[in-house]
Amino acid sequence: MIELGQAPEESDLVKEIAQDAFMPEVVEASMKTPIIVDFWAPWCGPCKTLGPQLESAVKAARGAVKMVKINVDEAEGLVQALAQQGLPIQSIPTIMAFVQGRPVDMFQGAKPPSELKAFIDKAIAAAGGDSDGGLDEAIAAAEEMLESGAVEDAIQTFAAILEENPTHPQAYSGMVRGTIALGDLEQAEAVLNGAPAEIATSAEIEAARAQLDLAKQTANSGPVADLEAAVEADPDNHQARFDLAQGLYAKGDAQGAVDHLLELFRRDREWNDGAARSQLITIFDALKPNDPVVLSGRRRLSSMIFA
Repeated sequence: MIELGQAPEESDLVKEIAQDAFMPEVVEASMKTPIIVDFWAPWCGPCKTLGPQLESAVKAARGAVKMVKINVDEAEGLVQALAQQGLPIQSIPTIMAFVQGRPVDMFQGAKPPSELKAFIDKAIAAAGGDSDGGLDEAIAAAEEMLESGAVEDAIQTFAAILEENPTHPQAYSGMVRGTIALGDLEQAEAVLNGAPAEIATSAEIEAARAQLDLAKQTANSGPVADLEAAVEADPDNHQARFDLAQGLYAKGDAQGAVDHLLELFRRDREWNDGAARSQLITIFDALKPNDPVVLSGRRRLSSMIFA
């Protein structure tokens, strides 16, 4: 975070980019600082009003958030790719907030300045820009417990954090992920459904929801060796490849799962209503945004979509 009195140059806070800069300037840049994306066009009247207001609100945040502007008339490929990934730009202006490599909020049309500030504040908060009463260390400890296999201890710690802050999204997410790790998918779903409305669409809760969806899908996945043999015998057996990806993910091989889903997408992106792309997005959402599997997988998927 930038200290007061050390605001960056305004030219660093707002910039116009072409579609081929979307990955480095938005997805990757948002790993460090929330990025607000303004999809606009020169012929759009409301864009001419909203754009400057949004720029002012971004500059007022003094480096806690940055903004890029994308002319949709010059970025048709990007608009198409975003729509395929569940982010349709149906009208302009469309404003998206990216945090940790993923979209966390969006709106379309004009907004009053007070709502623009609230939108930006929410993006900053999603990136951890606000202190949380000293609970960060407890969250880190609980995450470490969960990572090391001390699942019940992690769940107890997450529960204690929620007693202090009932709307802590990462603690709720941790409770869900811990319950999934114990194999109690029904209880995990109950915990997830009990998340307060104000955090129900947060990045942390969405990640936990994606993990639960994957856990349900892979609960009855077939033997990996049999599926590998089926794919080797017939590389165009799309169902076998899809099932193999699920089986690999269930065994902890996220990279193998992503590789097979990308290969399936390359062979037939429309198979089973775009199941390969949907499954890839679910895996990306379930993993940590800075996971090398996610960063590489998103780049490879984007390159296929733009090809």
